[in-house]
Amino acid sequence: MKITLIAIGKTEDKYLIEGIDKYLNRLKHYINFNMVIIPDVKNTKNLTEAQQKTKEAELLLKQLNNSDVVVLLDEKGKKFTSVQFSAYINKQMVGSVQNLVFIIGGPYGFDESIYKRSNSSISLSDMTFSHQMVRLFFVEQLYRAFTILKNEPYHHE
Repeated sequence: MKITLIAIGKTEDKYLIEGIDKYLNRLKHYINFNMVIIPDVKNTKNLTEAQQKTKEAELLLKQLNNSDVVVLLDEKGKKFTSVQFSAYINKQMVGSVQNLVFIIGGPYGFDESIYKRSNSSISLSDMTFSHQMVRLFFVEQLYRAFTILKNEPYHHE
């Protein structure tokens, strides 16, 4: 299985880049993982919120294949503990999913076309975080999920 994280806009803060890189390096020991960064939509001052979400959706949909299992990282999504998330990842692997794609949307969330294309959605928290921070939280949780599956001493209960 391959896991891809798609996000809109580059990560700017050095401390976040360093944290993301730390977990990306750790993840390569467990899974084929790829992070795709889509550039921010240009001239957003001239766009409505809906128009911006539509333009982001066009860019996101170009990154997807018909066979991809798409999971949105969305505040309204299903909540998991870290152990439950590791079981979810394991279920996808056992279920012969070839490419599991997680998507972080833009500042206003997702266009309806992205909700229709997705297979499910996950919430990382009831709190709101910047889209840049969510990248770090997600790659850390993905790393944690694999250490749980391998019974390695990273996660403590």
